[in-house]
Amino acid sequence: MKAKIAVLMGGRSLERSVSLKSGKRVARALVSRGYGVTSLDVDETLVPRLLSDRPDLVYIALHGKYGEDGTIQELLDIIEIPYTGPGPLPSMIGFNKVLSKELFRAHGIPTPGYYTLSSSTLQEMGASELLGDAWEKLGAPLVVKPAAQGSALGVRIVEKREDLPGALIAALGYDDRVLLEQYIEGCEVAVSLIGTEDPEILPVVEIVPGSGFFDFESRYTPGKTDYFIPARLDKKVTAEVERVARATHELLRCKDLSRVDIMVGLDNVPYVLELNISPGMTETSLLPLAAEAAGMSFEDLVERLVELALT
Repeated sequence: MKAKIAVLMGGRSLERSVSLKSGKRVARALVSRGYGVTSLDVDETLVPRLLSDRPDLVYIALHGKYGEDGTIQELLDIIEIPYTGPGPLPSMIGFNKVLSKELFRAHGIPTPGYYTLSSSTLQEMGASELLGDAWEKLGAPLVVKPAAQGSALGVRIVEKREDLPGALIAALGYDDRVLLEQYIEGCEVAVSLIGTEDPEILPVVEIVPGSGFFDFESRYTPGKTDYFIPARLDKKVTAEVERVARATHELLRCKDLSRVDIMVGLDNVPYVLELNISPGMTETSLLPLAAEAAGMSFEDLVERLVELALT
């Protein structure tokens, strides 16, 4: 008899709509493979439901806050129910772009130059006086993003110095800490990895949004972005991209799964932007596209992640 699986989706993060799409698609795939599936839209009844139902496994299809920041992983560890994807520590670090970039830099993984500012330093210490210095040191354009958020929510590419304060205010609407990041011109790619020790690297996905910026709309609206799989990189650059992605996955001690987002600069250096521990599973999401290019159906992909989590 196949395992009884609870698929967690929805929740109260700003990525709720994407999570519901991911979760419903995952649930359909599991049902088609004969698993007993319960779909749970995460709310205050979650823990009592899990304690009562005692599924064999939880499939985490949550995105954003509470799903990717280690919160749900900590709860499931206490309840002692296995779950898909990495545990609390990789989740906490991966979701916080400042922590992850500090770790990348400390271990020699290329990442764009950056500074961070918090709402408290801006309000209570006059840190806005430093914006000009950050602009000069990092160069223009500049990427402004919330330190802890997904799906490019709150991210802006700032072309003009006078637009920087407005971009900061917008980013602070999503998190109380903001990342000012060097803009890397080049090719945006995503590398999905499956496994823990010696993970399998799926074909590299090249991302070419029609708008020029891979924002929320470009990510989840069919036809808004072109994908090239494998990415149009030469063999040497592809090998370096894969090496850096693997090093990132292993550095954060990811279990079973991760997706590493990278900008390949004009200098052919792969600069890691961030690591995702619960990638999207919608029709336009990068992990399923990479798996399909590797000859793996969506149902195969979901079942493989389930089998890894159960073992």
